[in-house]
Amino acid sequence: MSKILIANRGEIALRIIRACQEMGHEAIIVHSEADADTRPVRVADRALCIGPPAAAKSYLDMQAILSAAEIAEADAVHPGYGLLSENEEFARKVTEAGFIFIGPSAENIALMGNKAEARTQLKKAGMPVLPGSDGKLNSIEEALEVAEEVGFPLMVKAVAGGGGRGIAKVESEKELKEQFPRVQSEAQAAFGSDWMYIEKFVPDPRHIEFQVMGDGKGNVLQFFDRECSIQRRHQKLLEEAPSPALSEENRKELAETICEALGKLNYGNAGTVEFVMDDKENAYVIEVNTRIQVEHPVTEMICGEDLIAIQIQTALEGELPLDQEDIEYSGHALEVRVCAEDPAHGFTPQQGTVEQLNFPSGPGCRVDSHLESGSWISPYYDSMIGKIITWNKTRESCIDRMLRCLDETEIKGISTTIPLFRWLLKDEDFRAGDFHTGFLDNKEFDF
Repeated sequence: MSKILIANRGEIALRIIRACQEMGHEAIIVHSEADADTRPVRVADRALCIGPPAAAKSYLDMQAILSAAEIAEADAVHPGYGLLSENEEFARKVTEAGFIFIGPSAENIALMGNKAEARTQLKKAGMPVLPGSDGKLNSIEEALEVAEEVGFPLMVKAVAGGGGRGIAKVESEKELKEQFPRVQSEAQAAFGSDWMYIEKFVPDPRHIEFQVMGDGKGNVLQFFDRECSIQRRHQKLLEEAPSPALSEENRKELAETICEALGKLNYGNAGTVEFVMDDKENAYVIEVNTRIQVEHPVTEMICGEDLIAIQIQTALEGELPLDQEDIEYSGHALEVRVCAEDPAHGFTPQQGTVEQLNFPSGPGCRVDSHLESGSWISPYYDSMIGKIITWNKTRESCIDRMLRCLDETEIKGISTTIPLFRWLLKDEDFRAGDFHTGFLDNKEFDF
């Protein structure tokens, strides 16, 4: 038995606790004062409070987490997603303190976190990348030189960006001069770095990603693709697997390219390779996320694999527990992110007490959430409060099953994004698979 400390909260913390306990490991969770009475804290084998409600003084306090790991005599630390999961310094401090970090190495995180350098290295390793700048841009003059070579429209992006911040589309030299310093300033405030890079803009792209797992010694497995094109302000709302837009031939070719390229870079543990794809099925890598993703359940549903367990086993033993020929997929899976937001009023964040809660169940239905009746939705953390996931033999039947599950769901006391999904899943274009990342921008909501 190993003692695994979970440096996260909410539904992903509960998800990791369950995997640890099923594997026979002791699950230890750290928590803020605001989360003291939440379900993950009660379900864990041990819980340690590390600070007040504000994330900066608890879940983002590296020393507090490391002290908790030492007190609990933990063997390993799992960061989940968000918070410190893609923080190079945290990964390094965990390993330097003598604990196993259940995730990619600090070196992997540093490389892929630097989007400009990652572009360069992935291109050298054989991955298709969008035309754009090689390396980071330090000035508007350098940006204008790249723009002249690549042509408009372009995307200006922060090297350390993520979560829809530090990004802008520009269609002219005038817009580039206006937007470059603005995005630089936004990036500095959000990520502590104003380094920028530029990529060619792909009109109406699909957002497709591949789940991977590596051992850090050149061996990389892929668990097929996910479609993540239903977004709002570059934030994913709904995911499905596999993508309805990807042919089997292209799926196989991309998967092989990814495994070969990441093998050359000695990628370790879980990762997601994200692409934009044009209407001719030309796919270009945009980034590699060095963590487990929010949407990992759809991959688990079609592959029948426990990705968190594979993460843990790979980290503890230093070897991948299965071979590529062991991984197959069948059917179709769909996930909706249930957020405490009011979609009828500009997606206004909600807070308050969940007065009544009834999640769906039945064949092909999975719910990942830490919510209970009486749970308090606080203003301190992300608005996502759970995920509803369905599986069925075909995409159409999977969508119909999700509609049944949404109709079965009751959440009283706060507004959620469920009405948006009820509308979306009945939309003819969505059901036909005819959509892209700007799909919701061009639709009139009717709910």
